[in-house]
Parts: sequence; C-alpha cells; structure tokens
Amino acid sequence: MMSTARLSDAHHPSIQEKAASLTAARESTVDKLESIFHFVRDEIKFGFTPKWDVVRASEVLRYGIGYCNTKATLFVALCRAAGISARPHCGMISIDIMRGVFPSIAFLFLPNAGSHTWTEVQIEGEWKPIDSYINDKAFYGAALGKLRVSGKPLGYSVSFIDGKSSCEFNFGEKGFVHMGAVLEDHGAWEDLSQYLASDKYVSMDSLQLIFYPMIAKLSNRNIKRIRSGKAGARTAGPVLERA
Repeated sequence: MMSTARLSDAHHPSIQEKAASLTAARESTVDKLESIFHFVRDEIKFGFTPKWDVVRASEVLRYGIGYCNTKATLFVALCRAAGISARPHCGMISIDIMRGVFPSIAFLFLPNAGSHTWTEVQIEGEWKPIDSYINDKAFYGAALGKLRVSGKPLGYSVSFIDGKSSCEFNFGEKGFVHMGAVLEDHGAWEDLSQYLASDKYVSMDSLQLIFYPMIAKLSNRNIKRIRSGKAGARTAGPVLERA
C-alpha cells in the first residue's frame, strides 16, 4: 500500500487564490463550476507531470499540465476552495485509450488496464459526474479527428465506446471523454490519496517507475504534435455521435 498526504490540498494558498479569482464574478454554483472547468480543461494542458499520480493539486497548478488523475485532484481542490462539494471517483481504464499518445514501446510492459479518476460534484443535493475537462479543447479536437480517421472506438485519449464524446462543460450522461473505456468502478473517495493507499489501486512496479520519465517525455511530445494538427480547429465542440 502507498501512504500519501492529502492530494487535493484545497487550503494551499495558490489553490485558494486561484479559486477566488476564478469565481469572484460568479454567483451560482453552476457558474462557479463552469469557470473552474474551463480553467482546468484549457489552462492546465493535457499532459504528463514529472511525477506519477502522487501529485498535489498545488503542484499540478504549478506544472500547468495534467492527466485524468492529476486533473481530478486539481478540480476537486478548486471546487472545495470555492465552497463547492466535490470528490474523486476512481476505477480501472483500458490502457488502449492511450494508443497514439504513449510511445508504442510503452505497451510492451504496461498492463492492459490502469487506474483512472474522474470527478463528482454535488449540485442541488445530487452527485453528478464529469470528466470532459481531461483533454484541453485544442488537443481534444485534433485527437478526435485522428480517432475518426482510425475507425477505432478509442485511442488518442478519447473513447467512443459508448457512442458519444465531448470536451464541453456538462454533467451526467451528456458526453464523456474517457468513461466508455472504464473497466472497473472502484467508487467515490474523500481524497485521491485514500484510493492510492488502498488495495484497489494498481501502482507501477519498479521497472515501470524507472521508465516513466522517458514515457512522459515522449508522450508529451506526441501530445504537442497532435494538438498542433489541422483537425484541432474544426472538430472540437459539443457532444459528437460516432458516425
């Protein structure tokens, strides 16, 4: 088991300051959430942090990049700092969703599934899931174009397994980025650190941890190439049904 401190460090000065600036002109919970959402989606670019999973929200804010687990940690922290109830929801996801992002060699020693996190936010007394902040809009549009051309149901950090996908601000079943590739549901947690310390979490082995920095660097290079593609300007938008 892995023992970690709270990762959604909502009381950190940088998180408090950012949450305040994002929500200062917003009155309703939904308006505040929308501002936080667009910041996490687009200002924290999709990419892999120097450390894997055990990354505090304040660190994600400093890095300016994140993936599903680290962006969820930040999203939860910003919501809580703004007085909005939020929590991470964890599970296992097919690693095939990262084909086209991870270098091909990585799949030789990665498992078929990896740990995954999305966010639940309490709105009018009901917990509602969201994950469409994971890919920044520019990357999502270009990745979606590549996935359509490939004819595959998932890859490039996008899933079409459930027939739809979205990078827009929405809750519930209106369109997810990754949910169609989720294989196991491990439930909601107070903080991602609790999940990482549980027997449900599948951590990297020593060899994978050694190679992670190289994989992260190569993956981030692939992400930048995809983001700069011509498809980025024309395919991003609301919920899109698979053709």
